[in-house]
Order: sequence, then structure tokens, then C-alpha cells
Amino acid sequence: MGELSSTEIGHRLKAFRLGSEYSAEDIASKIGISRAALYRYEKGDPPKLETLESIAELLGVSLTSLMGVGVEYVSSAVSFFERMRQAESVSEHLFVMFGPVSYLLTTDEFDEVLSVVLKEGLSAGLPDLRQARRAIDEILAILKERKDAYQKRKPSIVSLVSAAELERFLRNGFIGTYDLPPEVIKERKAIARRELENVLDMLEKQPIGVQIGILRDSIPSTSFQIFRQPGSATLGISPFRLGEFPNVRLGVAMITSAPEALALHEKMVTELWDRSLKGPEAAAFLKKLIQEAGS
Repeated sequence: MGELSSTEIGHRLKAFRLGSEYSAEDIASKIGISRAALYRYEKGDPPKLETLESIAELLGVSLTSLMGVGVEYVSSAVSFFERMRQAESVSEHLFVMFGPVSYLLTTDEFDEVLSVVLKEGLSAGLPDLRQARRAIDEILAILKERKDAYQKRKPSIVSLVSAAELERFLRNGFIGTYDLPPEVIKERKAIARRELENVLDMLEKQPIGVQIGILRDSIPSTSFQIFRQPGSATLGISPFRLGEFPNVRLGVAMITSAPEALALHEKMVTELWDRSLKGPEAAAFLKKLIQEAGS
């Protein structure tokens, strides 16, 4: 990410293609190339500049975003999560501030329920309902790849979570809409509770490579993640969220390797981590939060 290599351009091309309304066949046909050529570009073969310009115009992204010059602006959750997957596949260290807790640290049950929650939040009156459902299926597939890769590679992860978000997750339950039967809401609250009990278990056992800090005071309203690779780093800032009332439809995410943006966010991570609850203190706080929610 953030490089002008043909491999990185191919990664971005794939991500923006997945997040578009077009299939690989559609793009190849409209651009006047073969599908095989498009796949070769996605794997790192360098395309001609005029071909890239045509693809960027078709996909509705700037050529600079496709080439990774400056800031990539990403309006599709599919594209953004694919870019996250690509970055995580080569990262050694991750600094995460996605609520209510980093997706990579969630349970298998979270994945099972997420599929339902994302789809129940869709309005039946959406003009592009079929496309929205298809996008959710693509997101779920990408998320599964991310979690599988994390389990195999085990990069170190520092996850900062907000006490207010944890409390809200427990209070509302893992839901995508308020319009649910009382018995469903009760079960979703139980699911949220089990998810945070998993976080509590990690705080108590402190597995190698996983650090979790709980913030009780004000935090930034945007979610972000820093991907550290050997000799480089990338920052992803996102409006998309996967907790209660998830959002995978609206917003513009940003991806950059600009030194100033990275330095400012790393400084913020350090400050937030220093004042967060950690270890036994965080475990005691979360245990009390869970108990109070169940009383």
C-alpha cells in the first residue's frame, strides 16, 4: 500500500473492481481487453497508462487513487476491507481502533451472526437491494479471509476499545435494526455478552502478541488501523463499522502512507494507550461492566 509498484497497483485494481457494480467480464469488455489480461494486471503485470486511465474512469475512482499516489479515497466497504486484507497479509504489527473490538479478535459466533445483522439492517425499499445483499456476501468472504490469515500469521495486535462502545454493545445487543421481536433482542444481547466475555478472557490470559486497552474517556469518532510492514507503514481511516448497527453502505474511507498522517496517528495511539486500562485493571473493569449489564 502506498507504493507505485505494479504489484501494489494490481492490489488496488482488484479492490476497486470488487467494490464496483461490474464483473471482471464487464470491465474487460468495456475497456477492450481480455479477462485474462485484467487478472494479470491484478496479479502485478504492468498495464499501459491509457488502460489504467480507462479502468479508473469506468470504476469511478481517480487515477491517483488507483496508482496509490497520496491518499486513496474508497467509497466501497468491499474495496476497503479488501485493501485491509491485502495490507494485513504482509504486516507484522497492527494498531487497531475499530469498535466495539477489533474484528480479528472476534469469535466464530460473531461471524455467524454478522451475516444476519448486516442484512437485517437493509431497508426493503432500497433501489439497489440485490446489489447491497451481494456486496454483503463479498464483505463476509473478505472478512473470513482476513481472520483466517490472521490466525495463520499471528501478527502482533494492539487494540484500543472504548468503554462507551462496549457498554452500548451490551445494552443494545448485536443488532442491525431496532425493529426486532423481544426474544430476538434478548438473544442478541446474550451474543454481545459472550463476545465481550471473549475479550475478558484475552485480558485475563494475555495471549502472546495481543494487547487490549480500554479507554474510559473521550476517543476519536473515526475508526482507524495502522499496518506496519518491514520498512513501511500504512494508515486506514474508516467510516465502516461491524458492531451493533453496523455500517457497510455509506461513507468514504481513506488509505495513506503519508509520513505526517502516520506520525500524527501513531502519536495519538501512544497517548491513548498510555491512558487506557490494561491487563488486570482492564479485566476487572470489563467484568464489572458485563455483570452490571446482566443485572
